[in-house]
This record gives sequence, structure tokens and C-alpha cells, in this order.
Amino acid sequence: MIGILGGAFDPVHFGHLRPALELHETLRLDSLLWIPTGEPAHREAAQASDEQRVAMLELAIAGTTGWQLDRRELQRQGPAYMVDTLGELRAELGADIPLCLLVGMDAFAGLDSWHRWQQLFELAHLVVSHRPGIELAESGRSEALTAELRQRQVTEIETLQQSPAGAIYFQPVSQLEISSTHIRALLAAGRDPRYLLPEKVLEFIRSNDLY
Repeated sequence: MIGILGGAFDPVHFGHLRPALELHETLRLDSLLWIPTGEPAHREAAQASDEQRVAMLELAIAGTTGWQLDRRELQRQGPAYMVDTLGELRAELGADIPLCLLVGMDAFAGLDSWHRWQQLFELAHLVVSHRPGIELAESGRSEALTAELRQRQVTEIETLQQSPAGAIYFQPVSQLEISSTHIRALLAAGRDPRYLLPEKVLEFIRSNDLY
């Protein structure tokens, strides 16, 4: 079973890394693909260059077994849509390997704003990470997304392993209140963001005068 985690990673930090590690272990993933976004369809462009974001991500995930950097969205022309990325991966990996798209609760609540969002379920499972003990309330979700959830939600990891795509699974993780936006603001203000991100990433940021 392969996990897919997309994001700007501008910069990557422990709020990305710790939940990813917990998901990798809990879901018993064979590998986890880190996919930095190319030209974003729903947000402003990253402040760091593609090459700098890749370099920081490589420093952050180095040495973790099964973690791989995937550059495909950076090499694509035009807006980067996850449905296209999953389609490419499915074509490469075949129809039978379970794929798990990892998203947070906020992203899941807005899933119906994603490009061709309902096709995501044809290509992968959706694993939604959330804070332990949180109530999975329906407030804030559209009727269409709520209908998909009622049809697709599963509660056993084994169910994900037994089919290639189509399920929604909720997994509690340690969610750290860290954001790339906050780290960039600290740096812009001349403050120290140490302990929010890996030391090697911070060294890279300082040596390249980022943010």
C-alpha cells in the first residue's frame, strides 16, 4: 500500500513530518510519496523556488525508510491537480495496488472544491488525519461530500489493503500547531523558528536567505 502526501512544503516542518510518520506506521504503508505542488490551482505560488522546496524536502525526509520525493507536479505545465497526479500514478503502478491519498481534516472538509474531486475515489483511498478525540461533525461539509462519506467510510485498515481505491478512512494523529506561514512570518520578523522544523532545513533557509 502506497501513501501520497502533497503540499507546498514552503518550508516543510514537523507539522508535516510527525503526522506523516504516524500514518506511515499505523497504515503499514510500503512507501510514502512526498509530492511538492507545482503551479497551485487554489492558492498563491510558493515563496521559495521549486528547487529550494525540493532541497528542503530532501533534507527533511532523508534517512526515513520508504519515504520518497516525487517531482512530477513540478515538471507539469499548467495548474497542478491531484486527480491528474493520481491518474499518472495509477497508470504507472497498475490497477491493483492500494493507493492512499493523505489529507488533513480541513482539506477534507473542502474536498468538493477540488478539480474533478469525485474521480479521486476511482484512483485512491482517502485517509483523513485528525486530532485525537475530535468529533467528526458534519458541519462545514457539503451535502455531496457528506453523501460520499456515508457511502465510503470504513473503519478497518484491512479494508484499505483489500481494494485499490474508493474508501474514506479517518485516522487520529499528533497534530502540531505549526504552519509554514507562521515560520515564514517569524523569519521575516527576524525571530528564531528553531524546534518548529528540522535543523538541517533551518540551516538551508539561513544559508540561502529565504523568507
